[in-house]
Amino acid sequence: MKRSFKEYIIIFLKGMCMGAADVVPGVSGGTIAFISGIYEELLSSISSFNFRLIKTLKEEGIKSVWVKVNGNFISALFLGVFISILSLAKIIESLLINHPILIWSFFFGLVFASIIYVGKQIKKWNTGSAVLLICGVVVAYYITTLNPMVSENSSPWFLFLAAMIAITAMILPGISGSFILVLLGAYKPVLNALNTKDFFSIGVFFIGAIIGLLSFSKILKWLFSKFKNYTLAILTGFIIGSLNKIWPWKETISWRTNSKGIEVPFNQISKSPLSFEGDSQLTFAIIVAIVGFALIFILERLAVKKE
Repeated sequence: MKRSFKEYIIIFLKGMCMGAADVVPGVSGGTIAFISGIYEELLSSISSFNFRLIKTLKEEGIKSVWVKVNGNFISALFLGVFISILSLAKIIESLLINHPILIWSFFFGLVFASIIYVGKQIKKWNTGSAVLLICGVVVAYYITTLNPMVSENSSPWFLFLAAMIAITAMILPGISGSFILVLLGAYKPVLNALNTKDFFSIGVFFIGAIIGLLSFSKILKWLFSKFKNYTLAILTGFIIGSLNKIWPWKETISWRTNSKGIEVPFNQISKSPLSFEGDSQLTFAIIVAIVGFALIFILERLAVKKE
């Protein structure tokens, strides 16, 4: 697909949005990819990586390989993701500590609007679609209620396996790869590696993510080509079920001490803002949630205008 330089800048910015979302434990970069209109192209491009490319490289050269894998698109997108994660990890971590209600409110509005957006893509509703939607809600909600592992592991093999598991969630709308890392006890080691520029740990994690991504993208591409409506139904369910995790008002039931010796929430439950202990910041929370909600419809309008 031939694109202008301006279009690749936009793809780069979408990658930055995906990276920023993936840093937050509860928001999926896959959701951002879906609502920004690049999800299926992303799956198709990633799944095009296979051993046949070696033959293409030998017979036709690197230029043909680059075209087959949609190299311009992939490089622009993942450059945005990578730069965003490296540059925003510390900022987002600080915002989640100092302004949790407002940050979660923004993402809650954004994800809630994406439910409407993704649901509209389903062309035909039937019993099967409804059942899969409900299954998606139940599975995603159950995942959000699981307790994170107490221990944190930073060994190379653990980071490699955690990356393979988490990346499958990162490209699924509604299921947060960062939250999967939290459940596995790998979120803090990965964030520390990014903040301290531990390139060995980052490299091990990156290799695990690449292997998991190449494998799982082929499955998703096949599902979209054969059972698109059913796939969209269960993905919509995943997004609905994930709302519990990003609900802004939480009550901490238990705490744990992290690797830096700081007390952080371990187990939390959602609360009504009216019964929330402390400043609920309800007015500002509603405003930023509306901003997040409106952002999705602005992106949708831009996509429709482009078409």
